[in-house]
Order: sequence, then C-alpha cells, then structure tokens
Amino acid sequence: MKTTLGFKLASGALVALISFGAYAQESDAALASSPANASSPSNAKAMKAANRALQKQVVRALSTTKGLRSSAITVRANSGAVILEGTVPEQSQTELAARAAAGVPGVTSVKNMLTLSTL
Repeated sequence: MKTTLGFKLASGALVALISFGAYAQESDAALASSPANASSPSNAKAMKAANRALQKQVVRALSTTKGLRSSAITVRANSGAVILEGTVPEQSQTELAARAAAGVPGVTSVKNMLTLSTL
C-alpha cells in the first residue's frame, strides 16, 4: 500500500512538472507573437521612419500643388492617417490641400484641421 501511495505521489508530481513546463513554453510563444512585441525598439524606429517619410511625401505634394499656399500648413502622419493643421488664405485651399494629401500613396485618411488666416 505504501508503494502504491508513493507511486501515485511521484506520478502526480511528474504530471505537475510537465504541465508547468508546457505552460511556460506556451506563454513564451504567445509573448513572442503578441502585439506588445510589435512595439520593440526596432519596430518603433521603423514606424517612426515610415511616418516621417509619409509626412515628407505629403508636404512635397502640398508644395507642388498649383493654387495652394502651403507655407503655413503643418502635416502629421501616423500609420497612414494624415492630419493637416495650420492656416490658408482662402476656403477653397482647404479642400485643395485635403485632396492633394489624400492622393499621396500610403495615405489612408486625412483629417483636415486647416483654418482661414485673418492676415
């Protein structure tokens, strides 16, 4: 009887150890593929570089758009979403700027926060 009880305890301990090992491996794999890992320093740098490149492309598109004074327009980009801020001298230029920004490859949305200048 003592032998059977010892065998049951040893078997239970072995099953528990194997279970803990499997759980640890599973959580390590889940951690490696989790979105939190996507914010690693190298991915964050790549995302910032992509945002800066898109911002420059939009600024270039605005500056080459005929009939648009883009000197007072600020562009922010975040994962394809572009925000236009600043002032323009005429209302028609707000729509012109939004259309020019939306035409840049990689832009997924444009938030137009341009206002009319009083000067």
